[in-house]
Amino acid sequence: MTESIAFETAVSQEEARLRQLHPTVEDVPSCMSVFDDFLSCNILGTQLKSIYRFGEMAHCSAKWNEFKFCLSIKGLHPEQRRDAWIKHRAEWWARRRLGTSSENVWQRRAYVLSSRQFL
Repeated sequence: MTESIAFETAVSQEEARLRQLHPTVEDVPSCMSVFDDFLSCNILGTQLKSIYRFGEMAHCSAKWNEFKFCLSIKGLHPEQRRDAWIKHRAEWWARRRLGTSSENVWQRRAYVLSSRQFL
């Protein structure tokens, strides 16, 4: 129960942030730019870099799903399209915020280190 409340709170916070970040309909990326992101994930250079860094090919399914989502909202009125895109991205950011991250390992320091502490 508390996880769903935390998720809903995170989604509403992200929606507010995204509405400020993307105030107009023109700020929402076009399906062509989303498709370009998908293609850039699949090019040889990106795949080789992923193999070098992580030992496996880059996973581009999330970018493909973003493209499919863009196509699904393409027929909506521009303002409805913006609202749907913001809601979709807010849910993505909320899942990312509430999921595992380096903040689970590192504790935030509440004070500034002085230069003497390094000596």
